[in-house]
Amino acid sequence: MRICFVTSGTLGEYAEREHVPSADVVCFSFQALGKVSYERELKGETSLFEDVALLSKEQKNVVVAGCYTDARGVRRKSAVVSERGRILGVSDLANRIDGGDFRCGAGIKIYDTSAGKLGVVVAEDLYFPQVVQTLSVCGAEVVLCVFEELTEGLEQTLMRAESFLYGIPVCVCSFGYAQAADISGKLRFGTPLSPCVYDLEREQEYHLVETRLRGFSRRKKNTF
Repeated sequence: MRICFVTSGTLGEYAEREHVPSADVVCFSFQALGKVSYERELKGETSLFEDVALLSKEQKNVVVAGCYTDARGVRRKSAVVSERGRILGVSDLANRIDGGDFRCGAGIKIYDTSAGKLGVVVAEDLYFPQVVQTLSVCGAEVVLCVFEELTEGLEQTLMRAESFLYGIPVCVCSFGYAQAADISGKLRFGTPLSPCVYDLEREQEYHLVETRLRGFSRRKKNTF
């Protein structure tokens, strides 16, 4: 799976480039669309989601773009996913920390695309390992995390740990930097260049894990 990360500039600026890298998936951080009002989109006053769909149609691939959505004053961090001209859905941040400015959304989604089953993680959901664990258990082949600005190494540490723990490659596309880890927890890709391309090897490895737990007692039934 070839992934193109765009970590600077808007989606429109990228679409206007003379030469864009060939890729199965194009992933943008939050600068791609900025603020998106659902109300204005429905009224036809803006066409930001349509622009995402058109780009995926022109390039015949999958486009994942971060944005800040507004639903009648309820603001969320989100990522819109489109494939070959069709909007597949919008993923929202599922965990709100300490009553931040952005509300949490509903559910965690896997997108079944021609490029593979993509699990999308939005921003600080990377800090919650159960999100990546859920995506892995439910069959995602790769996790794409759309992030804002990275801190000093925290997100890379989490990305590598979650890749190793849950057996799924994790990629992070943030402001000014893109990186990826394989299922062994090794950092396989990292660059400030934009756009940049990473050829991801899809790996699926399963192991039988046994544990001992107290409880689950099965008592013999009384005989009559």
